Amino acid sequence: MVPLVAPELDRYVLELVPSRDAVLDEMERQAAKRDIPIVGPAVGTLLSILARSIGARRVFELGSAIGYSTLFFARAVGPDGRVFWTDASPNNAREAQGYFERAGVAERVVLRVGDALTSLSGEPGEFDVVFVDIDKEGYPAALEAAAPRVRPGGLLLADNVLWSGRVADPAVADTSTRAIRAFNRLLFARPEFESVIVPLRDGVAIARKRT
Repeated sequence: MVPLVAPELDRYVLELVPSRDAVLDEMERQAAKRDIPIVGPAVGTLLSILARSIGARRVFELGSAIGYSTLFFARAVGPDGRVFWTDASPNNAREAQGYFERAGVAERVVLRVGDALTSLSGEPGEFDVVFVDIDKEGYPAALEAAAPRVRPGGLLLADNVLWSGRVADPAVADTSTRAIRAFNRLLFARPEFESVIVPLRDGVAIARKRT
């Protein structure tokens, strides 16, 4: 990943983030060792703050891997909240469940193994937060599926929307980059959302559904 800001500023921000507990620390070490994509502590903290700021109790993640961002959301929604974890890998589900149990939030997380968009379509009701972090080629379809499911005043969030700066380089035209560009353009064009991109880590889109 190409840093979006000067490396020394990126280090400065990360150094300000408090040390994580043993469970998050283990997840970070496993992600680094096995090249598992996670949002990292700064973005995880941002997701938690955003969820808490609107009193979120129902969160749906489109793409969860080993559950790193899920854990931030699970702690944010409180004991009466629910976070829907999705991933195609049963192995990831088992690993994530172990982390949730160790963290004491297993009862707050609903695991759905399979295609994330199919899992979303099978779950009734609206959500306070929908977080998009699936394969990048699927971002435009994820937006179309997720936008109607966010409650008024709720948040649609997405990771990797600056894609190491490739979205701003007209010479880059691979499938993933074009899909993220399309997602960003379509999101900002939706009148029912107020949208912004925060250039933290790899870029986080934050869209609030108008009331």
